[in-house]
Amino acid sequence: MKWNMQQLRAAKHRQFSFDETVNLDRLKEVNEEIRSVSPVQVRGEAIFTGNVVRFPLHITGTLILPCSRTLADVEFPFDLTVEEQFTESDYVAASDEDIHLIEGETVDLLPFVEEHILLEIPMQVFAEDGEQGEAPPQGKGWELITEPEAQEKKVDPRLADLAKFFDKQ
Repeated sequence: MKWNMQQLRAAKHRQFSFDETVNLDRLKEVNEEIRSVSPVQVRGEAIFTGNVVRFPLHITGTLILPCSRTLADVEFPFDLTVEEQFTESDYVAASDEDIHLIEGETVDLLPFVEEHILLEIPMQVFAEDGEQGEAPPQGKGWELITEPEAQEKKVDPRLADLAKFFDKQ
C-alpha cells in the first residue's frame, strides 16, 4: 500500500481507487493480546484538494482476542471508515495535526491502517454465553490446575529423603 507521488499526481484529474487485501500478522507482535489476524481488506481512493491528498478508507477484517473471563478465543470483527490526509507542504502539515507530511516521495498507508485497527481493540472482550469455548489449559507463565491437584500435598524434592525417614518409624 505504497504509492509514489508521481503516480498520485498522474491520477490527480481522474479517479485513483484501490482495493487490497493485506496481511497484518505484525499486529500480534505489537499487541500480545491479539492471537490471530485475518487478512485485512482495505478499500479507498486518493482525492486531491489543493496541496492535500485525502485517502478515505474502508477497513474490514477479524481479530482473535482472549475472552476477559475465560481466556477462550473470541472473534472480534471490525469495520472501520477512516480518512487520512497527506501533504508535501511543511506549512500546511504544521498548522493541522490531522495532516501528515509526506516524507520522501512515497505515501505508505499501512502504518496508518495498523494504527486504526489497534485503536479499535476494546479493553475487554467477552464470549457469548452460548459460544464460549473451553479455556486453554496453560499459557505464558501459568498453568490451570484442578481442585484435587491443588489439594494434593506435594513434597519438596529437596526434602523427599526426609519424608522417607518419618515413614520408617
